[in-house]
Amino acid sequence: MRMAGWVLVGLCAAGLAAGLARGEEGKWTPQQLLQFDPAWLKQQGLEVPVSRLWNPARGTGLLAATVSTGGCSGGFVTATGLFLTNHHCLFGIVQEHSRPGRDLITDGFVAQTREQELPGKTMRITVPHRFTDVTTAVQAAAAGRASDLEASKAVEAKQKALVAECEKAPGMRCNVAVFDGGLQYVLVESLELTDIRLVYAPPRAIGEFGGEPDNFRWPRHTGDFAMARAYKDGKPYQPEFYFPIAGTGVKAGDFVMVMGYPGRTMRSMTSAEMANERDYRFGLRGEVYGEWIRLLEETTKGNAQGTIAVAATLKTLNNNHTNAQGQLAGLARGHIIEKQKAADDAVVAWAAKQAASAKALGAKQELDRLAAERRAVATRDFLFQAIRPGAVALRVATSLVRLAAERAKADAERDPEYMERQWKALRNTMEREQQSFFRPADEAMLAHWLARAGKLGGGERIAAVAGKSRADVAAWYEATKVTELAERLKMFDETTEQLRARKDPMLELAFALEPELRQWQKDTQTYDGAVARLRPEWRRAVIAHAGKPVAPDANSTLRVSIAHVKGYVPRDGVVYTPQTTLAGMIEKHTGEDPFEVPGFILEAAKKTSAEKVPLDFLSDADTTGGNSGSPVINGRGELVGLNFDRVWENVANDFGYNPDVARNVSVDMRFFVWLLRDVQHADNILGELGVR
Repeated sequence: MRMAGWVLVGLCAAGLAAGLARGEEGKWTPQQLLQFDPAWLKQQGLEVPVSRLWNPARGTGLLAATVSTGGCSGGFVTATGLFLTNHHCLFGIVQEHSRPGRDLITDGFVAQTREQELPGKTMRITVPHRFTDVTTAVQAAAAGRASDLEASKAVEAKQKALVAECEKAPGMRCNVAVFDGGLQYVLVESLELTDIRLVYAPPRAIGEFGGEPDNFRWPRHTGDFAMARAYKDGKPYQPEFYFPIAGTGVKAGDFVMVMGYPGRTMRSMTSAEMANERDYRFGLRGEVYGEWIRLLEETTKGNAQGTIAVAATLKTLNNNHTNAQGQLAGLARGHIIEKQKAADDAVVAWAAKQAASAKALGAKQELDRLAAERRAVATRDFLFQAIRPGAVALRVATSLVRLAAERAKADAERDPEYMERQWKALRNTMEREQQSFFRPADEAMLAHWLARAGKLGGGERIAAVAGKSRADVAAWYEATKVTELAERLKMFDETTEQLRARKDPMLELAFALEPELRQWQKDTQTYDGAVARLRPEWRRAVIAHAGKPVAPDANSTLRVSIAHVKGYVPRDGVVYTPQTTLAGMIEKHTGEDPFEVPGFILEAAKKTSAEKVPLDFLSDADTTGGNSGSPVINGRGELVGLNFDRVWENVANDFGYNPDVARNVSVDMRFFVWLLRDVQHADNILGELGVR
């Protein structure tokens, strides 16, 4: 495993060595970690040489034990392919194998042997292999283009070519990661493992204890962990690196590092762009997802099959809805956009005095103009985006229509999501979708989407659904074959002409929407091309004005956050300590969901000192969505926890870091070990983990 070194444009190694940056603020790339002063890292609590975490000569290290699940993070914990992540990150496999009479969601699962491990139809992980800076090549492809749309298409074509060459190596999955809108491009090469089997999942009452009332709150008492094994060629995968579970835990003040694949943050945006995110991405998400949650709960009440079918969807919607509320509250409470406006103005005033920064001023003005244009169609854009997390029938129909059209093209000319390299995963997803389909719930979600779309006017009007009603939705579901698995899989291989010949109402809706979705895609590509031209100019000025290293926005690439176990003060007169225990879980027990402690836990607690069984802990790591399941290691490189959340006051951390409230929540490995050893007696798993 060899990785080419790469350093983000604009970072100053001397600045890091001089200790000008707060280590806690920033999701640092592996190469950036090497630029920290080793003496400073040792002073913080790192006991192993930094080269053990990331060896510049080999381009690898312990950080390479961190894996991506395509939305969450995880970490290998044995040389036999076992990896730990959050319960909610493996929830799809749990749901896939659940049914009335065998409810693994409620009861949990323990594989006593490898033969009992449960495969996941769509589950896959990627293991980091090589990073290569390709900025010069990608920017050269865009240079001299007549328009931003042409530049965007040229960048996409270059990315496809780089990925195609990279994936000639067997088993490799590649992508070109974009940093801060185009400041840097990095070719990320990863080993893809598609044979993933569930080994252990706790009962839902442990993995989700506290549910939505406790989500993004402290104190937490949730055992949000699960374990799976990765296989390669039918045998357990043998990673070069893994995180051994620590024999001792953590206490206040201890040094920890959180590593993972944080998804997206907005710190490189201007204040005008941030305002759009607030008002439309999070504002509309709060409204629409909130209504979908109500509809799912209402249509599945008292129906066991329906409850299981929508469980994963409901879980995702709840988390995103609560996150949206937290973002809005945090932005208002911290006056974050107002502070960003002041910061933008300070850079503008500074750049006006720098001859080399003239382009930055023009870039800033243009970014703000584009932000104003996007506000005019932001609600329509959100509803187009909401097709994917929304009703299964519309999601599948639009995907089938697009796939048929793209399949008729040469592979290099297809949309990236519909290239041949994606077909197997797409087919598996369409098969897996059946597990999440419950007609009353699906029909209600589509009817709500249609009603929202019907209220749009002016330039936002969606012509394909104008005049459609709730009665139309019912008729579509009554006649469509898209929701039948066998027919859907036939459709997967059909041409556009064959799909049209079916006269299927859900497909006809998708065909009617397709021209508008294509235009939306074109507009988005034009905007992306403009951002790739403008953002780098502005960010260079921002970094130069800062006079210190600035970590890039999260973009689902491997990052490291430096932290310490630490409590915080959420409001006047209240102090939160950084550790919770089993005693706190029992204290919250009401006997009803979501605060129902399983009976076997209550019985086991009688045989121990519950206040001495650690459960969750806080640290001041800089995390975001995608860090779910991130390994939390101590100064010796041992696993002490798994990140799974942030506190409510810190949700808007995606827009700016506030050291006073920047706290992430991790489940303590001591609770995991206690549960498996003293309660569930999973000696086979503990033996493989080397835990006694």
